Amino acid sequence: MLKPTYKLPTMPPDVTLETVAVLKALNRASRALADLKGHAKTIPNQGILIDTLALQEAKASSEVENIVTTQDELFQADVFPDEPPSPAAKEVARYRDALRLGHSRLQETGGLIPNSTLIDMFRLLKDRSDGFRATPGTALKNERSGEVVFVPPQDPNEIVALMTALERFINDDEMSSLDPLIKMALIHHQFESIHPFPDGNGRIGRILNVLYLTRTGLLDIPVLYLSRHITRHKADYYRLLQAVRDDGAWEDWVIFMLDGVAETAATTLRLVEGIGDQMRAAKHRMRAELPKLYSQELLNNLFRHPYTRIDYVLNDLTVARQTAARYLDTLAEHGFVEKHRAGKNNYYVNTGLVQLLMTVSEEELNI
Repeated sequence: MLKPTYKLPTMPPDVTLETVAVLKALNRASRALADLKGHAKTIPNQGILIDTLALQEAKASSEVENIVTTQDELFQADVFPDEPPSPAAKEVARYRDALRLGHSRLQETGGLIPNSTLIDMFRLLKDRSDGFRATPGTALKNERSGEVVFVPPQDPNEIVALMTALERFINDDEMSSLDPLIKMALIHHQFESIHPFPDGNGRIGRILNVLYLTRTGLLDIPVLYLSRHITRHKADYYRLLQAVRDDGAWEDWVIFMLDGVAETAATTLRLVEGIGDQMRAAKHRMRAELPKLYSQELLNNLFRHPYTRIDYVLNDLTVARQTAARYLDTLAEHGFVEKHRAGKNNYYVNTGLVQLLMTVSEEELNI
């Protein structure tokens, strides 16, 4: 028998949220996020972080939904978009593209996240043309037992009304005096409980997290690697989502999300610092060994695309194809990248950057 539908509260819920335990977690999360924001500014081209880390966030977020791909599959799909990737790599690439779309819309709207942006991200993520759920029958089940644990709103009109109210809560800063990090936790829970889309709600909800932090100025660009925390604590994530619905356990939920921000801000900071260190080292080597070849644009290309190709250099540097090929072959000869071949195409791997991404992810998984 289906469990009764949870009666979604008006946001913010009428409960005490700023408890001592929440404020302690908030302090840790705020400091960690401020450190990340400050260090991210040291990377000369912010697009490097958006492109490189968005793909890592996409990978982690998709793993929550049991969509698992390897780093190599992921970068291969990125460097050869016209060739059919594995289904998992394709799904992950679409998440990355949806995140990019959300960020570009955030800039276009002057810092707003309307429902139209969420719908367009859903359409891109799932490669379909519909929007909010229009037919009943959605129920969330326990992955292991198959037991129905939650029935979200079923009436299409109610879904639209709830999402309209949530849209206002997201974008109207006068509605609540709560800290934006606490508000992010509330927004995420409300979105996942409305479950507005036929599919992809978890991933769209996780994109919404980082877009909201960018909207509020806690980040300049959406680079928080937040899905890794949810992947590592997947059972707790779903348990705490449901505990709010069953028992009103908002404090535990908010603390979980704040701890996730603190933990993943520290992880993302290590990645940002590592990328910065590698870029500076490569810059000094390139200037010393290949002074005629060096340019900031070429250096940026090697870190914006962990797997790069002639077309990327051609486009980024606006040089001839022959020149782009010569640049990459010279860099390979001097050990800045490794040259590989796939069919008729060459591609070049920034092995140091790929190793950094893999090492930090593995270290975090082993914490």
